[in-house]
Amino acid sequence: MVHPLEHLVVRHTHRLPAPEGAVGDGAVAARQFDAALMSVGFKLSAPLHERLAGLSEGAVVDIAVRTLAGVRELVGDHVRHNTYFIDFPANVPDTLDFWMQCIREALADDKTREGTLKQLSTGVVNLLTLPSYGRYPHTYTEMLGHHDELIEAAGDRMTVLHLGRDAQDEVSDLYVQLAGSRTPLGAEHLRDLDALAAHCVDGRQPEQIPVRENRAVINRARLRAGSALMLDTVTDVLRLACVLAEGDVSLVEPTRFVKLSRPVRRALLGGLDAVVAAVPAKLADVTAHREAWKRLGERLHPHEYPQFPYAAQVFAVARGDQRVRSFASRTEELLGQGDLTGAVALLKSAPGVLLRSVDRLARTARTEEEREAVLAGVAEAVPQTAGRVLLSVRQHLLNRGDRLEQAGARRVFINRLGRAWVADDTRPALPGTVKSRLIALLDAEITRRLPVAGPVLVDPDVLDVALPLSGKAVSSGLGVLPRGSVSPVEGELLRFFVYWKQKSEDTDYDLSAVILDEEYEQVTWLSYTQLTDVEGRHSGDITEAPDGASEFIDLRLGAVRGSFVVPQVLLYSGESFMDVEESFFGFMLREGEQQGRPFEPRTVRMKSDLRGPGRVALPLAFQRGEDGQWRAHWLHLYLKGMPAANRVEETRVTVETLLRGIVEREQLTVRWLLGLLGDADVTVWNGEGLPEGPVTYVGLQRPDGLHPESRVLTPENLRDVIPE
Repeated sequence: MVHPLEHLVVRHTHRLPAPEGAVGDGAVAARQFDAALMSVGFKLSAPLHERLAGLSEGAVVDIAVRTLAGVRELVGDHVRHNTYFIDFPANVPDTLDFWMQCIREALADDKTREGTLKQLSTGVVNLLTLPSYGRYPHTYTEMLGHHDELIEAAGDRMTVLHLGRDAQDEVSDLYVQLAGSRTPLGAEHLRDLDALAAHCVDGRQPEQIPVRENRAVINRARLRAGSALMLDTVTDVLRLACVLAEGDVSLVEPTRFVKLSRPVRRALLGGLDAVVAAVPAKLADVTAHREAWKRLGERLHPHEYPQFPYAAQVFAVARGDQRVRSFASRTEELLGQGDLTGAVALLKSAPGVLLRSVDRLARTARTEEEREAVLAGVAEAVPQTAGRVLLSVRQHLLNRGDRLEQAGARRVFINRLGRAWVADDTRPALPGTVKSRLIALLDAEITRRLPVAGPVLVDPDVLDVALPLSGKAVSSGLGVLPRGSVSPVEGELLRFFVYWKQKSEDTDYDLSAVILDEEYEQVTWLSYTQLTDVEGRHSGDITEAPDGASEFIDLRLGAVRGSFVVPQVLLYSGESFMDVEESFFGFMLREGEQQGRPFEPRTVRMKSDLRGPGRVALPLAFQRGEDGQWRAHWLHLYLKGMPAANRVEETRVTVETLLRGIVEREQLTVRWLLGLLGDADVTVWNGEGLPEGPVTYVGLQRPDGLHPESRVLTPENLRDVIPE
């Protein structure tokens, strides 16, 4: 019997749960399955191939059909990628010549001649009114007929699909891993956790669920199953109510609460009552989300449940009928009175808040006594603070100047959804001795928490991958790395692609790329307004996507006249990245003469969903180093942009400033974390020969032949390196 969540295991772990079926001779079908997988850049591991070969042909075919569908979606090959210019990247016309051809065709059309002449008389023509502009002039099948087969190359991506354990064990392990994540999950991972929680609600649970959003999703499954809720703050109840209403569990955006049944209201109020009864001081958390509590009270009707008097106090505080001072207001009062020592003493009761406030506290200190009080408070707080917070503060200090900031210095701000903006840096310097002592305290505590790993085997390509301190703004997909990561780019031709499918209104996304020099100044660009240049070609502008649409940019890296290539996806009109039925971005790498279709799945190195809050997406950038080697810098940014008609030419200044801020910002990486291991047995693996015994392997993907008892850390589960 097929497990309903098998596809989640394949997508998250690149393992196929141990195949089951009638015994037989499935060797031929297994080879055919392997060949089909290789056409999309995947391959069966030797143990998985052997397991499939022992099943009947029918069982192997069934497994192959459902597995292929999942991996094709993972790489973006589940849709048809057409191009406006049928021979792309060959025979792309000059932009002005192409526009003039569209005008000539409009003048030859009886339906559009008069309107086009009228526009020409004004000196301005709207391209969108020309019948041959922005819509595919040929079918997908016709386009395929213009392209030769892809020539196989050694550099083509090959992702190994490994043999997993029993399906239920794999699903349970994946649930525990996501539920117990020490960093926030992205939207898609939260949806997957929701499905897993419903299936695993009565099974094995993680020892801790440190991320509150995860807890809310799991509590919904427990509520539906009639199990006890896991609540220890009043905000846990508010998050659960948001999840029940399909709202924003992070509490950033307001949620429209839904009508709740009496059993659900009773459960929420009962949980709220128990939390406040146990620790009345937790009422202070209500004021942070006062308006949300008021709206929720209208749905819960607490006055109908006199048996929950402590829950009623929550809504009294929200309305202002009962006054409870918040922790933040008490801290601000002490700082306002100049009582830094008193503020530090108060903050010790909230170690995470103290650590997040350490920069301000250190800058506020005026005397040696006050500085020592801050450092003593930090020393007391670090053992009680979550590992993710320790790492976040450590990264902040890594980029914090210990001298007066230069005039004109800028700070880049990025919120939890990936929205980015820039502001002047007006902060005073941190005293050098204070900064160094803070770093020593943090490094000692982080090192203390690292597990005894035994032999560690490391793929050199993962050394500059940034530690995933949050998955919020990192889209899910294939080959996606955390913001700030740097990864090598091997290949002569770099090809970007974007795909989108609208829901209900015409939607026009524009794929563009800007070339910058070493000073982050624009050299040139490729977009629908400049289809060709020395660097490469654009596949043509598509302005609506009822059946889905794709755009491509092909670049010859050796011809790039600059140091940076920055692809962008701009919303020109229609539905946002959050509202379309589907949208994703990615890039391929090819050798010079590989030929092939515009979209070849086995050359795809990265594919990620576009689901951010802005109107301009900046997934990543490419930089040529002093050694001539190109490397990808992962951004995961969204700019607010204009309400409509966004163009790459108009985002230049913002993109240049943001890119400088990200590229020049130092990151906590795998290399940095391994450096804390001291004398541990760490080997940088050259790709040849694997140890016979179990190891901790850290790499971009699990190699075939690794000892089965090895611990494997890849981008899919790299969040597990974050210490508790």
